[in-house]
Amino acid sequence: MRIGLLSTANINRAILAGAAKTDRVDVVAVASRDAGRAEAYAAEHGIATAHGSYEALLADPDVDAVYISLPNGMHHEWTMRALAAGKHVLCEKPYTRHPGEAEEAFDAADAAGLVLAEAFMYRHHPQTATVARLVADGAIGRLCAVKATFTFPLHDLSDVRALPELDGGALMDVGCYCISGLRLVAGEPERARGEQVVGPSGVDVVFTGALAFADGVVGHFDCGFIVPRRAMLEVVGEEATILVPDPFTPRIPGIEVLRPGDEPEKIAIEPTNSYRLELENVSAAIRGEAPLLLGREDAISQARTIDELYRSADAPFLLG
Repeated sequence: MRIGLLSTANINRAILAGAAKTDRVDVVAVASRDAGRAEAYAAEHGIATAHGSYEALLADPDVDAVYISLPNGMHHEWTMRALAAGKHVLCEKPYTRHPGEAEEAFDAADAAGLVLAEAFMYRHHPQTATVARLVADGAIGRLCAVKATFTFPLHDLSDVRALPELDGGALMDVGCYCISGLRLVAGEPERARGEQVVGPSGVDVVFTGALAFADGVVGHFDCGFIVPRRAMLEVVGEEATILVPDPFTPRIPGIEVLRPGDEPEKIAIEPTNSYRLELENVSAAIRGEAPLLLGREDAISQARTIDELYRSADAPFLLG
């Protein structure tokens, strides 16, 4: 898969590192709205072609697929443009907060015979697959509750993640991981309710949500920009609890299973590069060699849940 980077965003470094670990993917081009920036970026990272506009990259016949690392509010427009140009798309998470946009994009991809994927890289990590397998195999008994947390301090309010016009906010940036984690083990939510604290820039800097799933399973998460880094996934069953201390960016992967009266069972997970696995999955899906891990239904459900959470949190607390 010959992939082009649509922007020079910081997250590209993770994609470049993942691509360097596989022979299934080559990063062949990068685009910026500033030609000088694109050229400097290409030279720094050993990328063959630099384009001074996004349109030029989409017109490049040597590019099979594009990775869209633009701010959230630009994802849909440039995904649609990329699909219209005949390019497969890996779009950074979250694709959108609007379910109608997700449906439109996947309709366009299906009609054109192209692959479109939302880039939740942690879903490709073997740690995530192990958690899902433990729950499915009944290792904790009947599932009762799922809890997730993802927070970090964002000190720069000029960052794109803090700008409302670009669909910034804690829920969009890190809360979407929590939603994905809850959905991974509990299925699709039947109801969602949220509360938010809005900061000076106009986006949510703290968001908490409660999700109701089938069979009496409940989920809860919190995310935020104004507290220290915290990350956790807790899956509670009638017989045992699964704890994942680093579920979304697993630098030191590992799982604990807690059973009453027993010592914690520690499950070691081999460290691996989630971005490599993500790129290889998209490449295999393009070749027709394997199913796409994260496709239409997952992306639409993510957008639908985000939308419902924001709609329910319609009277935010304003941080001075």
